[in-house]
Amino acid sequence: MVKLHNVITGIIAVAFIAGISSCGLFHKKYQKSAATGWNYNDPKWGGFYVPKDVEEKTGPGLVFVQGGTFLMGSTEQDVMGDWNNVPHRVTVSSFYIDETEVSNVDYREYTYWLGRVFGNSYPEVYRDALPDTLAWRSQLAYNEPLVEYYFRFPAYNDFPVVGVTWEQANRYCKWRSDRVNEMLLIKAGILSQTDINNQEGQNNFDTKAYLYGLYNGTPGKEVRSRSDPYKNPDGSPRRVNFSDGVLLPNYRLPTEAEWEYAALAYVGQNPAPSHKQGKMGEDMILNRQVYPWSINPNGLRDIRRGAWQGAFLANFKAGSGDYMGVAGGLNDNASIPGPVKSFWPNAFGIYNMAGNVSEWVEDVYRPLSPLEVSDFNPFRGNVYRDVERDANGEPILDSLGGLKTIMEPDSIAAKHWNYMRADLRNYLDGDSLSDTHYAFGQTTLINDKSRVVKGGSWEDMPYWLSPGARRYMQQDMDANTVGFRCAMDRVGSQQGAGLKTGNYFRTPRAKR
Repeated sequence: MVKLHNVITGIIAVAFIAGISSCGLFHKKYQKSAATGWNYNDPKWGGFYVPKDVEEKTGPGLVFVQGGTFLMGSTEQDVMGDWNNVPHRVTVSSFYIDETEVSNVDYREYTYWLGRVFGNSYPEVYRDALPDTLAWRSQLAYNEPLVEYYFRFPAYNDFPVVGVTWEQANRYCKWRSDRVNEMLLIKAGILSQTDINNQEGQNNFDTKAYLYGLYNGTPGKEVRSRSDPYKNPDGSPRRVNFSDGVLLPNYRLPTEAEWEYAALAYVGQNPAPSHKQGKMGEDMILNRQVYPWSINPNGLRDIRRGAWQGAFLANFKAGSGDYMGVAGGLNDNASIPGPVKSFWPNAFGIYNMAGNVSEWVEDVYRPLSPLEVSDFNPFRGNVYRDVERDANGEPILDSLGGLKTIMEPDSIAAKHWNYMRADLRNYLDGDSLSDTHYAFGQTTLINDKSRVVKGGSWEDMPYWLSPGARRYMQQDMDANTVGFRCAMDRVGSQQGAGLKTGNYFRTPRAKR
């Protein structure tokens, strides 16, 4: 009898809920437009989809760097006489940067994917991506084992990849962006995982091609089973875009200012850092330090009492012929680059911003850039590009499945008040001999393909470990001392997840 009573009670409850639901008590409440009063996310009102405010998720391998103002430039004596990094105050927006340098195993995952997708149709794409292992050769040194094994042998999996040009590093960043966004769409149920092993040649996921409607893929479970939010009012699958909050911004090389700011990590010197809305930290604008780590910012060794007291905090060349110290008491324990998570991280939790390998950044090199560029997100190297379109105005895919782009015509650029041409690599670069290019081979060995290299390497003396030091290489060259790490834009709050942009004050209520 008790069981029968429970069943009858349940039936009555269901019937009651169904009845009041039909009367409109449980109708779905829609968010309304403040501008028009129309419902958002309501097929009856056009189906304009507005997701809830979502914070940008931290992409794989990245750490958050809260931006701010700092004194960018040299903190050491200019012993080289370059005078190429005059201290100057700038502001850098918040961003993300890789916790570590890109490792050999990271890069091998990339070349494996290229071989799997393009090996039959475009094998040269795979070959062109391989690091230059001959970068290890030296005329008067025996480095042949490193030529053969450094990139390939598992013992070096977690060592930083080297022998990679700036151009190769940029292509890696694009590939990584596409793979992460493809994963996010699969996990959200928008695309099916079954497509991963069927992609070949031009038929592969590219973020921009997907956004422009040139890559479809197989719809995932979420799209097949729900009408909202990934279907149009007519029931057809809707293509996700950036306004849905699913995709991440692109991985890219950091700018020189971002790299230097992240390396210095002055947050480690702040005695009262702010982690809450409305709480102000200390103003650290005038603080200076020589090296990235906070435990001894002007010295090379660990000064804390304990087993590691006196140990080197980075991988560098201590003196002529001294790459790792004496047997039985090695100082940095690495004759060449070490694992990407070795040595002391800085206050942002970022490893090897001094020593191990120098790193490519995005900027075009000019000696006087510190005096020329903006004081907000300074950067030299803008080349504005547009999507190439056919006679019908439709975007065009290239043979590898990406969008074809062209440099923005100057006729279009000239219509803008804030820039007059699309290629701005040499804009106001101080070269009086030419308005269109740096006079390469006439007055200098610098041109528009000269890219900034930051941070000292395993082969460098301590002078180059200071984040303010600057060097350059041609973007199509490589070295056994140069690697790279990726960065990503931070969208939304500059303070970080869960904290709003701007200051919000409690205002007194108006008296009635």
